[in-house]
Amino acid sequence: MASKGFFTKSFLLYHRILHRNLSIGKLYRRTLSAKLPRYPSQSTSPPSFYDISNKTLVIDMDEWLLKSNSIFPYFMLVALEGGGYLRGLLLLFSYLFLYFFASEELMLKVMVMFSFCGMKVDGFRLDRAVLPKYFLENVGLEGFEVLKKGLKEAKGVVCVSRRVPRVMVDGFLRDYMGVKEIMGREIGMKYGFFSGVLMDWNEDKLAQKMEDVGGDVMAFGSCFGKYSQQRPFTEIYTTTEQEKKNWNTLPQDMYPNPLVFHDGRLAFTPTPMATLAMFVYLPLGIVLSVLRSLIFGLLPYRLSIPLSSLTGSRSYLVGQPPQYKTGTNRAGGQLFVCNHRTLLDPIAISAGLNRPVTAVTYSLSRLSEIISPIQTARLTRNKEEDRRRMSTLLARGDLVVCPEGTTCREKFLLRFSPLFAELTDKVVPVALNTRVDMFYGTSTSIFKFMDPFYFLMNPRPEYWVEFLEKVPTEGRSIDVANGIQRKIGEALGFELTVLTRKDKYMMLAGNEGIVKA
Repeated sequence: MASKGFFTKSFLLYHRILHRNLSIGKLYRRTLSAKLPRYPSQSTSPPSFYDISNKTLVIDMDEWLLKSNSIFPYFMLVALEGGGYLRGLLLLFSYLFLYFFASEELMLKVMVMFSFCGMKVDGFRLDRAVLPKYFLENVGLEGFEVLKKGLKEAKGVVCVSRRVPRVMVDGFLRDYMGVKEIMGREIGMKYGFFSGVLMDWNEDKLAQKMEDVGGDVMAFGSCFGKYSQQRPFTEIYTTTEQEKKNWNTLPQDMYPNPLVFHDGRLAFTPTPMATLAMFVYLPLGIVLSVLRSLIFGLLPYRLSIPLSSLTGSRSYLVGQPPQYKTGTNRAGGQLFVCNHRTLLDPIAISAGLNRPVTAVTYSLSRLSEIISPIQTARLTRNKEEDRRRMSTLLARGDLVVCPEGTTCREKFLLRFSPLFAELTDKVVPVALNTRVDMFYGTSTSIFKFMDPFYFLMNPRPEYWVEFLEKVPTEGRSIDVANGIQRKIGEALGFELTVLTRKDKYMMLAGNEGIVKA
């Protein structure tokens, strides 16, 4: 009985803490059937939200943009991608230990400490390279419509992040949401490193900001109620966690700026339970990756493909590849042109053809070249020298070219370099696609040689290979390259872009993507 009473009291205490931290009020819905929170200075009449030309919107990101109030996944991404698996494991254990006993503020400070302590300030790019994807997947359509209308019609928009530090949300809000005024909590820094100390929320700074704004201010978030006496808002709207469960997720085609590039190894949202499952699976994943690598590296394709399927790997060949014969054109072999999903693309094409090919790369590490089961050749980025090398290789046999020059995870195709169109009279476009469920097999890090191993670590990695009809290379090479890009894009349902390898690496890594080792 004593044990039962203890657990009953613990549950009631936890329930009170949870209830106190939840927002109160009703969601302002698009139908304008709004119910305002009960602030003394507020009117209970429906708002005139569609007349905001002279108003400033102040939006709480946690409450009004994100569907889920859980912020653990974002800190786990920082810990894993910025600090490694050991840091992520420490963060997970500390979170699970404190979950039922610590206050929300204490847990927040602990997560900041384990995620950021000792990390370099200079070169911190996770807010632009990794986190935006996961923030975007958590944006609610109903809350986004408020922000969208404010950015188009309002006098100004200020986004406030009360829990997630500003350094984590800055890239997402500026680059993908189009917000220019951002306020959030700061993390201490010393000698060029994050100290891991989370600064207190500066209420005076927010109040001063509201005073500087002047005019009518519409606030979206329950946290703004405490400022209603210092700087009265024209209107205040709030919502609850329960109501946000009925929100729709923002569709990708409604993103203010498309998510073309993102980095990081994790291909899932690292909730506490999902992260725990990953760590439990990790030893088995390493064994599977090594086993699959040995199967593909040592056995012929007629044996390696069925054997790898027994380990959970899947390969799909759309239709039957034409039986090309060498010597059918002025070159000795056949030139295959494909989009670039992972470093395993040429191997997938070779397996689909059931014969060896040679792959040319723009920037591949020496280790990757050594462990590759097929022949590879490095290009120099000198047009004349690259044309000579590719012509020599094509005279010896089949050649695979990825004219994008780098991988792209999302459903986009980067600009195709036209040099391949000057090598032969006909090329064979190949449409490639992949699916992963735990780890991405691409990165911009210095450990790029690990990309194939990460792809093969997935429980069920999948590859789709589709050989398209031959395309003549008559006319200008740039027109031929654009035509093949369009043909592959139509086969995959991907969107075409003019972005390049340099654009990707400058955005994600701050360099031009040249690998020297």
